[in-house]
Amino acid sequence: MSPRHLLVYLAFLGVVTLLVKPMGIYLARVFSGEKTFLDRVLLPIERGLYRLAGIDPAREMDWRQYATAFILFGLLGIVFVFVLLLLQPLGQPVDPNYHPAPLSFLLAFNTAVSFATTTTWQAYSGESALSYLSQALALSSQNFLAGAAGLAVGIAFIRGFARCHTSTVGNFWVDVTRSVLWVLLPIALLGALALVAMGVPQSWSPYVPALTLEGVVQVLPQGPVASLEFIKNLGTNGGGFFGANGAHPFANPSGLSNLLGNFAIVVIPAALTCTFGRMTQRPVHGWLLYGVMAGLFMGGLLAYDAAEQAGNPRIAALGVDIQGSSLQAGGNMEGKETRFGIADSTLTAIATSNGATGSSNAAPDSSMPLGGGVLLFNMMLGESLFGGLGTGLYSLVLTALIAVIVSGLMIGRTPEYLGKTVGPAEMKWIGLHTIVAPAIILPLAALAMMTAAGKAGLSTNNGSHGFTTLLFAYTSCFANNGQTFGGLSADTPFFHVTTVVAMLAGRFGLAIPVLALAGRFAQQGRRVVSAGTLPTDGLLFGGVLTGTLLLVTGLSFLPALAMGPVLEHLQLWH
Repeated sequence: MSPRHLLVYLAFLGVVTLLVKPMGIYLARVFSGEKTFLDRVLLPIERGLYRLAGIDPAREMDWRQYATAFILFGLLGIVFVFVLLLLQPLGQPVDPNYHPAPLSFLLAFNTAVSFATTTTWQAYSGESALSYLSQALALSSQNFLAGAAGLAVGIAFIRGFARCHTSTVGNFWVDVTRSVLWVLLPIALLGALALVAMGVPQSWSPYVPALTLEGVVQVLPQGPVASLEFIKNLGTNGGGFFGANGAHPFANPSGLSNLLGNFAIVVIPAALTCTFGRMTQRPVHGWLLYGVMAGLFMGGLLAYDAAEQAGNPRIAALGVDIQGSSLQAGGNMEGKETRFGIADSTLTAIATSNGATGSSNAAPDSSMPLGGGVLLFNMMLGESLFGGLGTGLYSLVLTALIAVIVSGLMIGRTPEYLGKTVGPAEMKWIGLHTIVAPAIILPLAALAMMTAAGKAGLSTNNGSHGFTTLLFAYTSCFANNGQTFGGLSADTPFFHVTTVVAMLAGRFGLAIPVLALAGRFAQQGRRVVSAGTLPTDGLLFGGVLTGTLLLVTGLSFLPALAMGPVLEHLQLWH
């Protein structure tokens, strides 16, 4: 690894670390009802929305009511996007770039589920399949609302540890409203303006035909790009305005815009560790969780960088110089933009694969086998390393609960975490949350491999790489990430249906156990720390947590990884 690459990665994590505390404290104040500098402007708007919707902000919900509201909100989002996409032709009078071919029923439904679950899996190319109205009204709105719903679940989970002897975990509608007004909207406004200043289009002008140097007319897409591109990262959604996503120069024109997008992906999920520590009055433990996230994140950066910088041995065998030098980046530049190179592509690949944000600036399909394996393993970790809004925090804390249970069994202590007892009922919910991922991902990948409809989607990929392609697709959908290998033809009825199953399971199948645990922990008191309490604030527990996370993921998916990226690596190098 070159010193420049290492400096980029360390500088990125350094800036994120500096932002964790101020952002975390701000989030804690917002969701605790404390005073913030935006209250004078936003409180009247908030009250007006509650009156309009008939919501009593003082009426809190138990975990079942909260989960019901979360599911209904997601289903309403699906219906909203689905109807707008089917009615896309009706927007022709107000849309300068109406595309005459309407979306098919299944593609519209798949897209609606995708954006309402923050997956933003795209079996279409945005600039050719969708109108400006669809991009701005249907998709951009869900980037805010679906992201806010995920953040609300994360906050409710934190309240489960912060509260004692109560059956409520908050009000879902209040949490969603505050997520949008106090968190996502102000930051997205500033971020979109910054992208416009960097050259990202934000207009409703029609596409522009341009005569190229080769004498060929090329159509340059326009549209409300900046407003969608920033919130897709901030809301940890990832679906881009263009088919090339973050690799398109109109969406991500420079290294600066790329860096801004990566910060947008990571900062709020990272800051939630501080929010967790502040609301539970255990700030040191919040920093421990952040340290585990940052350490494994850095490990992913180093592993992916090493795999890509090593390059393709079959190209080197042809006498091509693939070594990095002062004259060239070297390594595997296939599928990467020259304006980003390996370092910026690596940073984005790891940031997006660790979260629920599939906004890649390079082609994952063109990664080296071990590089693609790193991205796949990151998603299999269950968004535990920063992850999506809310989801990253609760995924890592659930792993911490497993670590507490295992440690307690080994030393004969009653499992406790932050003063809350982890009993048999809690263990059942934790177990359910743990087995959902392999129970959904592996059967769907096997089904695709065994059926003609599934194998038909492997247009260019076969063998171990073909298996990795299918495994990557379903892992991505379940993790609500949305990235895919370019060798998969996903616009077929088989993939429309099976990916929807994975997306819904990854969204609601994980959130329900989390809210159930929040409700159970909120009902408990807080046990006094004694000599028999397992310390959870030290480096030793951080190591146990890291090992538990890697072990649980490895036991679930190692055989599948061995048949995919590991086998492909061995075939390539030996």
